Amino acid sequence: MSDRGKKIFLGICIIAPFLIYMVYYYSIMVKNAPYRFADFESLTFKYGLGDSLVNQYDSKTGYYQYVNSRDSLVKTKVKLRKDDFLYLHRKAAELGFWNFPEKIVGETENGKTANTPHYYLEYKYKDKTKHILFDTEYRDDPKLNDAAKTLITEVSNMINDVRDRDQE
Repeated sequence: MSDRGKKIFLGICIIAPFLIYMVYYYSIMVKNAPYRFADFESLTFKYGLGDSLVNQYDSKTGYYQYVNSRDSLVKTKVKLRKDDFLYLHRKAAELGFWNFPEKIVGETENGKTANTPHYYLEYKYKDKTKHILFDTEYRDDPKLNDAAKTLITEVSNMINDVRDRDQE
């Protein structure tokens, strides 16, 4: 057998099965991913001082209420588009939202939570739901703190941008 024939035989016997196995393995991994955008149902976002989460957004109903700069409660409808949800889903995946603990809360000396800004964020899918409660005074893990702040900022900015776009 010539050298060229040996190389072709080696490629067929070793490399081809390896590539087929990789395609098979990763296609199953992607298909069974725990949080897939195809299964995305809704997003809930609440924020406020301490336990008072007065500002709320629910993507299922489009209901958004917030306290404006004049301390009056404003109620409006904000409908996010599919592209907006896809961006927020990908941002959550990029920042590792699925691995965040449920509570990212800083505590005071007496063990109670401080009267600082708190954020509640929930991504709801067909079979699973992931939610977090984030306190801006959390200081234990700086990387987790930065990732949570970034995700909260992205969600808040997206909602406010869509609200401003709809009002024009």
